[in-house]
Amino acid sequence: MATGRTHRPATRSRGIPEATVARLPLYLRALTALSERSVPTVSSEELAAAAGVNSAKLRKDFSYLGSYGTRGVGYDVEYLVYQISRELGLTQDWPVVIVGIGNLGAALANYGGFASRGFRVAALIDADPAMAGKPVAGIPVQHTDELEKIIKDNGVSIGVIATPAGAAQQVCDRLVAAGVTSILNFAPTVLSVPDGVDVRKVDLSIELQILAFHEQRKAGEETAAGDGAGPAATARDTSTDQGPDGDVPAVMPA
Repeated sequence: MATGRTHRPATRSRGIPEATVARLPLYLRALTALSERSVPTVSSEELAAAAGVNSAKLRKDFSYLGSYGTRGVGYDVEYLVYQISRELGLTQDWPVVIVGIGNLGAALANYGGFASRGFRVAALIDADPAMAGKPVAGIPVQHTDELEKIIKDNGVSIGVIATPAGAAQQVCDRLVAAGVTSILNFAPTVLSVPDGVDVRKVDLSIELQILAFHEQRKAGEETAAGDGAGPAATARDTSTDQGPDGDVPAVMPA
């Protein structure tokens, strides 16, 4: 069993690092905004700033895609939008099921960005019989008893879990058994899945804890500076936050 395993054979066969794959959606978002403003070309510096990365890293990432831009001109915006969309698998329709239609699940169902990014909410599923038939975002909620049939009938390979933590693993097991191979997990728990199943976890409380860590560190630096530690000590502390390629490493609570 593997937990949170990322398994992308098609991408790995092209030799694209996972860190680059994780940045592609950031580039696509920035490029889409440029495209909507009818901007024809963009420099690596401009696009890097819009995506929140440095330009050297962006150029290296794009080299994995075979895009090098034109000196003095930059990158063709529309071509990059297509190229990155194709690499991410967004040039086809991906049916998605959302399991757990509480406040969070309902908010996800109402999110308008899925359709424009290649994802179609095929079904909303909840264990509460009182929810059955109730429309959310114009889609009637279906009971979990129908989960396997829904997945088969809609050809679903991506599932979103927005259930309470206690129900998440059971839902995950049923999704995987029914043929789902990618899961976006909003439940505050770690899921165990077989090899070949991708899990991406979104945990808002962990993100807030990371921000709290940085706020505490900044407050400590201000106190040290006020005590006469000076800017040299601050610079020394800040440098330790950088990983091998300049990224701030993820901080996970023990």
